[in-house]
Amino acid sequence: MPVNLLSDPIFSAEGGRRLNLPGLFAALACDEVRGFPRLRAHQRAAWHMFRVQLAALALDKAGRAEPPQDEADWHALLVALTEGVAGPWDLTGPDRTKPAFLQPPDPGGLKWEPVATPDALDLLITSRNHDLKSEIAAQAAPEDWVYALISLQTSEGYGGRGNFGIARMNGGSSSRAMLGLAPAGPDGRPDPASWWRRDLALVLRNRNAPTLLTRGGKALLWTLPWPEGRQIPALEMDPLAIEVCRRIRLVARDGTVVAERAASKAARVEAKAFNGVLDDPWAPVNVKDATPKTLTLGEGGRFHYRRMVDLLTGGYWQLPLAARLDEGEVAGNMVLVAEALARGNSKTDGLQSRNVPMPKRVRGLADIRNRIARAAQEQMAEIAAADAALREAVALYAARGDFETVGKPQRQRAAAARERLDATADRIFFDHLWARIAGMDEGDDALAEARANFRAVLVTTARDELTRAFDAIPCARIHAPRARIRARGRLEGALRKANLLEVTHA
Repeated sequence: MPVNLLSDPIFSAEGGRRLNLPGLFAALACDEVRGFPRLRAHQRAAWHMFRVQLAALALDKAGRAEPPQDEADWHALLVALTEGVAGPWDLTGPDRTKPAFLQPPDPGGLKWEPVATPDALDLLITSRNHDLKSEIAAQAAPEDWVYALISLQTSEGYGGRGNFGIARMNGGSSSRAMLGLAPAGPDGRPDPASWWRRDLALVLRNRNAPTLLTRGGKALLWTLPWPEGRQIPALEMDPLAIEVCRRIRLVARDGTVVAERAASKAARVEAKAFNGVLDDPWAPVNVKDATPKTLTLGEGGRFHYRRMVDLLTGGYWQLPLAARLDEGEVAGNMVLVAEALARGNSKTDGLQSRNVPMPKRVRGLADIRNRIARAAQEQMAEIAAADAALREAVALYAARGDFETVGKPQRQRAAAARERLDATADRIFFDHLWARIAGMDEGDDALAEARANFRAVLVTTARDELTRAFDAIPCARIHAPRARIRARGRLEGALRKANLLEVTHA
């Protein structure tokens, strides 16, 4: 039986509700959606951005500024967005020469290959199949196909010959990163409904901002013909355009949905010269070089505290619209969301995600970006000092306490201990950062206490890691007592010299 997103309740929400797409938008507007049980972790960012882009395009076309709370209104808005035709919202379009949901028309003459399950269609590629087991969704629901289509078509990179990626990334081996502020729910995580309303209001208020692209230009790229070898110039796209990067068709067969895919001779959008900088509201842009480019989270990359500080304060990073505090956003809890797939050559290296709480007491301070930069540099200098002290202490122990034989091999023995120290610093970095920034405003005593608390954690962790190294690194029994004493002395001396012991009095 055909499935249409505008009429069929295929979306599951918490509490057992089933909603069609207009009903889902109405429920979000009424603050009645807390989560999506069938959504997989790596699909969250694409699903959020898709919903905001689609709703904003529909409202803007109708000249409306506020999201309606009625399902019938949303139905009319979405149908109007596809020029009064419901076919582009069919999940399995019976006529292949016409568009179906996120499925461009079949131009004919292509070689189509079957895809059995949504996860086999999805963008997640793993070299060791460790993030998600492939082709396990044999009992897939239409909702699973929708999430897989959105994930693939709006976030995929280069996947080999004939499989091109989206325009909103810096090259085929990059990824579409998302950085944005979100209202937090009671559990401290982004609240889906409030987050959607916040970002929707932001992009609508900024529709008249200067752009290289074309407001009112090509928006729903899946509804457009895709002749083989024909590309859409990036400048003809609307800044909120919803991309499709692959030829996909879903078909109903024996009571189930299956997919077919075909290669293309060229990327759908001609955007190579833009390095992903296409006014994406969630994309951080590196403006250090003459040619700006969006953030690439390469193989092994993650949202470490150093990267987050760079994004928030670095002079060569331009914060995306969604990550900027809007006027009046002081009340309520908010969280900074950073999410992307780390990518290598035609593979992904896993979902990288970080939620950083942004407390009210910090958001309301004047000159907040400079305050973050100043406090973060202090903390990173303290981490570096603790790291150097630990490295030299472990190296001295590995040299059996002989000062003269400490060299590169001995310092390399400290790698595991240093990684654990850094992991501890990463875990606590922002909680202590906010306390330090608040202390700057509250007075000398509060600032001194905030500094002391962070340093105390570093000192305790460095001491624990040195003790752990005593058990992990072989040392002859005859030399071990001297090596331990000298290693501890070197650690304490270095910590004291760096002023990390000024409060802890070790």
